[in-house]
Amino acid sequence: MRWERWTPLLLVLPSVILVAVFVYGFIGWTGWLSLTNMNNLRVPNLHFVGLENYIQLFHTPRFIIDLKNNLTFILIFIPGSLLVGLGGALLINSNVRFEGIWRTVYLMPMAVSFIVTGVLWRWLMNPSSGLNLLFGALHLGFLKNGWYTDPSIGIKAVALAAVWQMSGYAMALYLAGMRAIPRELYEAAQIDGASAWQVFRYVTFPLLTPITLTAVILLGNISLKIFDLVVAMVGMGGGPGFSSDVPATFMFQTTFQSNRLASGSAIAIVLLVFVSFLVVPYLYWSLRREVRG
Repeated sequence: MRWERWTPLLLVLPSVILVAVFVYGFIGWTGWLSLTNMNNLRVPNLHFVGLENYIQLFHTPRFIIDLKNNLTFILIFIPGSLLVGLGGALLINSNVRFEGIWRTVYLMPMAVSFIVTGVLWRWLMNPSSGLNLLFGALHLGFLKNGWYTDPSIGIKAVALAAVWQMSGYAMALYLAGMRAIPRELYEAAQIDGASAWQVFRYVTFPLLTPITLTAVILLGNISLKIFDLVVAMVGMGGGPGFSSDVPATFMFQTTFQSNRLASGSAIAIVLLVFVSFLVVPYLYWSLRREVRG
């Protein structure tokens, strides 16, 4: 009997130990490094400097530009993915013909990595090829622009590529939510004389609120840590005037190319705090919902 009580704990103990060491242990190590003077691999006297690295970080013009770029990316990426995903889910859920083909069209971009997406859209948005050639052939020259090479566009072009890839993920979430709604609710609304818009506004959309919240949290987490797509599209330099630079690329260069481990760790901890602002309230809300349910 005693063995049966301890068996579940023994089964999960290796995973708990690995997560504790290789996740939370390294988070703690990164936090400690950010409070030291470890900005050279040959520091003769490693010592505690408090918040000095954080103060210097928020006085670094490039980091401020990166935060603004990340905010711009979020404001385009999350609403764009949600709107395109919701539109796709509504289309597929309306008993459209060739549903399997439409589902594949929406989900296929999600199957590739951000590196592949970045290489593809780097060519599509090349000022001398891709979309600009198409616009020229269609006599839509006014739509031509420099895309990610234009400092006034920069990160916005990267966000469009991210929307193309992740809108299928939002579509899958919304479609699952729509097909979980009882048909009786739609039938009752139709009996009451509700139009298609009223059914969507008062029945479908309110019941999709948990799905929307989940999608916002997951997409927000991706957008705050975006790295590979930016590097694949514009390179590690962040484009002209750092117009496409983000905190993750700055962290990589600071830590692994400049060997300023303390400053790079400070950037990582700032990103962790931003992600926590999204994830922790969501986990708290989910836990309360489960307890009430």
